[in-house]
Amino acid sequence: MILIQKELDTRGLNCPLPILKAKKALADMVSGDVLKVVSTDPGSMRDFQAFAKQTGNELVGQSTEADEFVHLLRRR
Repeated sequence: MILIQKELDTRGLNCPLPILKAKKALADMVSGDVLKVVSTDPGSMRDFQAFAKQTGNELVGQSTEADEFVHLLRRR
């Protein structure tokens, strides 16, 4: 089980807003902390994969629940 330190609700927001909000939230977290981002933007699945590669933060997991997309990022 993954311990989540912070949760971010980006439902209703489209690219690039979920990424920008996640970037800001991660900046306020310490290394090793996990951020959960909930989005309704289908493009967020690939966006968060690219974001993790570019920033060095670890994409711990992604899932789809109904029409929502959940992303778990571990702060580098």
